[in-house]
Amino acid sequence: MKKRSFLSEILFYVVILVAIVVVLSALFRGGDGKEAITYDDILRYLNEGQVREVTITPKSIITVTVEETPGEIKQISCKIPAYVITDGSLVTLIEDQIEAGNVTKFDPQPANESAAWLSWLPLILVVVVIVVLYVISFRHISGAGGKMNSFGKARVKTPNANEKSKVRFRDVAGADEEKEELEEIVEFLKDPAKFTKLGAKIPHGVLLMGPPGTGKTLLAKAVAGEAGVPFYSISGSDFVEMYVGVGASRVRDLFENARKSPASIVFIDEIDAVGRHRGAGLGGGHDEREQTLNQLLVEMDGFGSHDGIIVIAATNRPDILDPALLRPGRFDRQITVNYPDMKGREEILKVHARNKPLEGSVDFHKVAQSTVGFTGADLANLLNEAALLAAKKNKALIGMDDIEESFMKALLGPQKKSRIRTEKENKLTAYHEAGHAVVSFYCEHTDPVKHITIIPAGRAGGVTVSVPEQDVSYSTRGDMLDDIRMSLGGRVAEELIMDDISTGASGDIQQATKMARGMVTRYGMSEKLGTVLYGSEHSEVFLGRDYASGKEYSEQTAAAIDAEIQRIIGECYVDAKTILAEHIDKLHFVAEYLLKHESMDGDQFAAAMKDGATEEELDAIAAEKAEKSRRDNEARAAAQKAEEEAKAAEEAKAVEEQPSFEEQEL
Repeated sequence: MKKRSFLSEILFYVVILVAIVVVLSALFRGGDGKEAITYDDILRYLNEGQVREVTITPKSIITVTVEETPGEIKQISCKIPAYVITDGSLVTLIEDQIEAGNVTKFDPQPANESAAWLSWLPLILVVVVIVVLYVISFRHISGAGGKMNSFGKARVKTPNANEKSKVRFRDVAGADEEKEELEEIVEFLKDPAKFTKLGAKIPHGVLLMGPPGTGKTLLAKAVAGEAGVPFYSISGSDFVEMYVGVGASRVRDLFENARKSPASIVFIDEIDAVGRHRGAGLGGGHDEREQTLNQLLVEMDGFGSHDGIIVIAATNRPDILDPALLRPGRFDRQITVNYPDMKGREEILKVHARNKPLEGSVDFHKVAQSTVGFTGADLANLLNEAALLAAKKNKALIGMDDIEESFMKALLGPQKKSRIRTEKENKLTAYHEAGHAVVSFYCEHTDPVKHITIIPAGRAGGVTVSVPEQDVSYSTRGDMLDDIRMSLGGRVAEELIMDDISTGASGDIQQATKMARGMVTRYGMSEKLGTVLYGSEHSEVFLGRDYASGKEYSEQTAAAIDAEIQRIIGECYVDAKTILAEHIDKLHFVAEYLLKHESMDGDQFAAAMKDGATEEELDAIAAEKAEKSRRDNEARAAAQKAEEEAKAAEEAKAVEEQPSFEEQEL
């Protein structure tokens, strides 16, 4: 909008300039409307004795009456050159013609001294207009709100009064300990005397660390809503520009603005964009990013005044931040905002379900059990996708089946039901997934099966989903061995039933190998190699710190590690094969049901693994859930219709009771 206004302003001045040039050209154009020729033609007429009258105006315009043929007279005029005016040759020629009797009238009007510079007036005015346009354009570009001088200004986002009240601590669920830490800072800002009388100092900085989507930015917004002090929000990438020194200038400008208030909060999102470990990049000590970081370090705890300013920063990569940034006095508190536990996930789901109508069968405790490893953003997206799926089905309520379908979509991607599959491919997939599920059921330490499907989704031809019944913070040796057995169950089922193996188990083999390697090299679960860490503890190479690191063990140890991994996987493969061979009837039953119905939920699978289970029992479980969902949706639709009819009746009654125009006049 501003750009369009500026272009309109420039266009307006250009039109004025053109108008001025046209008007001045008309005003100062030579001649008086008579026929105009060149000065050489007038000289020729004078020399040939054809000129009868001569008039010279103050503007140095000569007009002559010419008689080319007897009785035929015309007037012509032109501009007299400057050199003729000074040397007087024209006057001499005219006087000679007067003596010869050819020129009968000579009217030389006195020259106007201002006429000379008036001829330059159009050019002067054009130059003045161009200068004015240039000054206006320069002020627009480099003025107070312009871009030229705004390079060094921090691009701070300050929420207005309406936005401040939107997010509170009550809107943040699943992070009770994190909120407690931040509530203490908010209390300090509201009542600093309570702490200062005991000699306590306000923390200078709080670093929120954790995976993406865990609510770091949401916590900062809640602090802004609760504190009631100026809140300055900026991204780490906003400091860095292609121009040298701009980042440091923006840091100074940010803290200068923050110091204008007795107390304020500065929030820097994704601080790793500017706070990376110095000396770890490709640039030298004068790298623009490092200059910006140095200025940030000085502003947070240097010779300058920073009392009353609390810096809250968020990052997903605390491991690559500079140590000087993490020391006490800069970031006094480092709060890890981790994945929510089962209770936290249930609370988050309830927060995001406030305005969503749900069926009675929706159990957030079960959903929380199924969504291990989900962040707050993942859970919000899960319910939103479930609402979209329910709307596509023309349902009035969101059901548990919609949430489960949304869960599978988030896990694998949309299902490809239209994909053409051969009978052999379907059979192989069904037995593969049934193998995973049956092995998992008969292993002691595996999680319960939640869902089995042979419908392709994403890059997977089918999937078996197992979810834990409760959160665990570690895995035992038995847990990991059972997970490897379950991963290999699909390949074992292919070998037993199809008498062949396929490439469909590549992901399972990769997962089993990774788990076995971790047992040997990281967790000390190999009796042969002992409790020793083999290799770096860092899973990623950070340039400047880990680039030159290599293997920390010999070739003989590497061979021993490979042998141990092969032994663990080989033994687990034999165990899985034994389980499926002993329960081959259950493998056939589950696979045949999948071939017919394509999917099986956790309740159906648990019923299928009981002795004497029949297909009709599994169908009855699905039918009962569908019927309950139908009844809930019909009841909700009827209630909505009754509410709409009651509202319409109230509006109609209000219209009837409204006095007519005649009654109002009376």
